[in-house]
Amino acid sequence: MKLISIIVPIYNVENYLEDCLESIINQTYSNLEIILVDDGSKDNCGKICDIYAEKDKRIKVIHKENGGLSDARNYGIEAATGEYIMFVDSDDLMELTACEKLCNEIESKDADMVIGNYIYVNNDGTPWSSEVFPKSKYKNFKLSIKDYGDSFYVMNSAVWNKIYKLDFINKNNMRFVVGIPGEDAPFTTLYFIKSKNVYYIDDVVYKYRQREDTSSISNNCTAKYFEGISVAYKLIYNNFKDNNELGFYRFFYAKSMTYIFYKFIDSNKLTNEERIEVLSNMRWFYKLSKELNVPACQDSLSILLDKIISEKYNEVIDICRVIADVRSFMTAEQREKMSKPDAQMYERLRKDVPNHINND
Repeated sequence: MKLISIIVPIYNVENYLEDCLESIINQTYSNLEIILVDDGSKDNCGKICDIYAEKDKRIKVIHKENGGLSDARNYGIEAATGEYIMFVDSDDLMELTACEKLCNEIESKDADMVIGNYIYVNNDGTPWSSEVFPKSKYKNFKLSIKDYGDSFYVMNSAVWNKIYKLDFINKNNMRFVVGIPGEDAPFTTLYFIKSKNVYYIDDVVYKYRQREDTSSISNNCTAKYFEGISVAYKLIYNNFKDNNELGFYRFFYAKSMTYIFYKFIDSNKLTNEERIEVLSNMRWFYKLSKELNVPACQDSLSILLDKIISEKYNEVIDICRVIADVRSFMTAEQREKMSKPDAQMYERLRKDVPNHINND
C-alpha cells in the first residue's frame, strides 16, 4: 500500500475545517500522510490542526507566516514523503473512497496523473443537482492532449480532484507560482503537457463548496486580482505555445475567456478607472480570440471583445453594467452555467482551426 501525501493549505476557515479533516482521516485508504499547512491563520485553525494531530499520528502540522495559497502548497510539497500527492482545499470535502479509487487507478495504469469526477455543494454541504462530468457521457478513459473533446472537457484546471506522482513533480521542478490568483491552472496544465499517461475515472471523489461568503464572483475580484490573473494566463499560454500545443490551448482559452470576463462583469470591487486599467492590461489576452480564431460564445461577449480590442473601454463598462444587473437575479448554479461555453461553441472550434496551429 503506497503512501499518499495529502496537502491541505489552511487560512481562516475554522467553520469548515473540521468537516474537511474528518473527510480525510476517515478515508477507506488508510496509508496517508496528512500535511496541514496553517498559513498564518488568525482564527482558531491553528489550534484545530494541533488537536487533530494529537488524535491522529498521520497528521503533520506546519505553522507558518501567511504567504498565500501557492506558498502553503509549496511548503506541503517540500514536506511530503509519499509516492503520491493529493491536494485538498480546507473548506471542501473528500468523498470517503477518493484516495482508494484514485490510488487504485494510478497504480493499475502506471499513470502520471489521474483525474476524478467532482460535484459542487452549497455552503451547508447540500450537493447540486448533478456531478460536473455527467456519468452518462464520460466513462473511464485515457486522456490525450490531441483530443479536444472528452479529454479537454475533463481536464479541468483545479488541483484538488487529482492524484499526482511526487517524483514527477520534483523531476520537472514544478511548484505553484506565488503571488497570483488562479494558481491551480499553471500547475495542472503544465503537468498535463509534460505527462504521457493521464486517466480519468467517473467516480465522484471531491465536493467543492460554493461558499456564500467568498465564492460569489462579486466578492473578491479587485484590480490586484485581475493583474495577477493576467500574469497567470500569460504563463499558461506560453507553456502551451512553447510545447507546440496551441490546438489544445484554444479550447482552454475559450473556457477561460468566458469565465474571467464574467468575473470582471460581476465584480463590485472595481471603480470605473480600475475597470479601464484592467481592460487595458488584459487586452493582450482578448486579442488572442482573433489570433487563435476563438469567437465569443455569446453575442453580447462578442460585441464586448471587439470593443476591448478597439480600446473603447467606456462603452464596454456601460454594457457590462447591464449584464451584471441581469446576472444579479440568477442563482449561483445559473450563473455558473452561463459562464461556460456550450457544446456548439466547442464544435465550432474543432471546425475552424487557424493554419498556423497544428491540429494533428
